[in-house]
Amino acid sequence: MKLTALSALLVLASPLAIAAPAIAQGAAAAPAATPMTPEQVAAFNKAVTDFTAGQQAQQTGDNAGAVAKYDAALPAIRAAVQAQPDNIDNVNFLANALYADAAANSALNKPDVVVALFEESAPHWRKVVAAKPTDAASRDILAGILVQLGNAKLSKQDKAGADPLYAEAITLARKSVAEKATDPAANNLLLSGLIGASQTTADAKLKEEAVATSKKMLADGSVDAVNKPSAQALTGTK
Repeated sequence: MKLTALSALLVLASPLAIAAPAIAQGAAAAPAATPMTPEQVAAFNKAVTDFTAGQQAQQTGDNAGAVAKYDAALPAIRAAVQAQPDNIDNVNFLANALYADAAANSALNKPDVVVALFEESAPHWRKVVAAKPTDAASRDILAGILVQLGNAKLSKQDKAGADPLYAEAITLARKSVAEKATDPAANNLLLSGLIGASQTTADAKLKEEAVATSKKMLADGSVDAVNKPSAQALTGTK
């Protein structure tokens, strides 16, 4: 069964308004990390300024201006993470910068750029979630990114590539639903993963769960506008 809504590439949530890391120092944050050069420190500090300006532009609706600032900031943030891969604050900063850039590019209708940014950001989000297992916001962002990457692969008929992405997203989303059983956002996140997986998995129970969850959320009105067309197609309802 083809569910047309799955090909839509949408950023799940607004980019986080985060505090950029403190001014980088030449010394490593962790004993085994590679010290950053003075030039890298200066570039990182400028990246903090550019990122902040990008957030300000994005909040006013200037997505093109935001993209320009994020793209200027990203090389130095990437270099900082490469030099100090165990500095979780900088990893989190990079994950958020990539996510914010994806959100701005999504608003500019550049889906290929969004997919590339999501693909780059996913390993960093995984690291953040592993380091901060109680951080529900980061967990939900990662789950949403994984669903969108699964959707992108499914739109190209790459079911084998999409299936593990949906499976990982579902595991994360189940944890959020367990913590917030009545939260519509958490339940819609899980539903989006189940809808995707219903087209890629051979697991009959998972397919049944996708249908049952769709019926329940359609009946109680908690399904969101993004999931509703696919939930209706999955259940044969209007």
